[in-house]
Amino acid sequence: MTTIKFKKFNIEAYQPGKSTIKSFNKIIKLSANESALGVSTKAKKAISNKKLSLFRYPDGKSKKLRSQISKKFSCDKEKIICGAGSDEVIQMLCQLFLKPKDEVILPQFSFLMYRIYAKIVGAKVVFAKEKNFKVSVSEIIKKVSNKTKIVFIANPNNPTGTYLNSFELIDLRKRLRKNILLVVDDAYAEYMQNRDYKSGLDLFKNKQNVFILRTFSKIYGLSSLRIGWGYGSKKIIDALNVIKPPFNVNEVAQKAAIESLKDKKFISRSVKHNNFYATKLKNFLSNYDISSNKVSANFLLLNFNKCKLRANSFYEKLKKKGIILRST
Repeated sequence: MTTIKFKKFNIEAYQPGKSTIKSFNKIIKLSANESALGVSTKAKKAISNKKLSLFRYPDGKSKKLRSQISKKFSCDKEKIICGAGSDEVIQMLCQLFLKPKDEVILPQFSFLMYRIYAKIVGAKVVFAKEKNFKVSVSEIIKKVSNKTKIVFIANPNNPTGTYLNSFELIDLRKRLRKNILLVVDDAYAEYMQNRDYKSGLDLFKNKQNVFILRTFSKIYGLSSLRIGWGYGSKKIIDALNVIKPPFNVNEVAQKAAIESLKDKKFISRSVKHNNFYATKLKNFLSNYDISSNKVSANFLLLNFNKCKLRANSFYEKLKKKGIILRST
């Protein structure tokens, strides 16, 4: 029997957070940083519209959605590209910028898809140490070489929940060579209320060598529809549009995203809900010497160094109660 040869990748596949527990019909899932309040009622109404023409191909350029994003965030719609989740945009960036033996710098702890897509195109992934689970600008700079092409950073970071303040993020861009692309993932930006924080979009909207990632999977609650977007220079966007699949974002996702952007009350309620319960949970756990990061995104990284209970035991005890966490 002949098997056609194919490429083999020395890559550990992405493992999503668990969604089920045997013997539990209803679980509390905290393993994927999903929206606690679900989806905007405006989005639900839009996708339940009987007039949706599901037999038609969607708008391949997501024109109406890009216009709504432009209006919401005061940015140029011609510098926006939409993807089937922001991870598709990450994939396209790696295809566009990287070739074998190029280098990509990531924080020690980071979203797995950065390294996976970089490795698929043959690039070398270089990890920069973090300090107290926080991205370190100086450690990133130490790792820069003449082969460095991209630096990926999520701010606030997943899975640590820590963040670089505005000064630190601007400092990182200044200290990198101009021909290195800084990719700032704003996945959790909407949750941020800290005064020293500004999103990548706010800070670098007009920078040619910074690319911003955004998602509808977190505060907007559209995870299952797979939709996100990227913002960068017109030249980068034009080049990405050449390699972008022709109908990558489906019509249902586009309509839901448009209505989600309009629903200011839902966003406000989601932020308040997150701040209240994250703070309450953080304070409760501190009574048992379980420490965690400053409330920023919609998740907490729990530290058991000073707690008598071990992290694995804590995980298993909650699992028996039908509560799913994520180990990291």
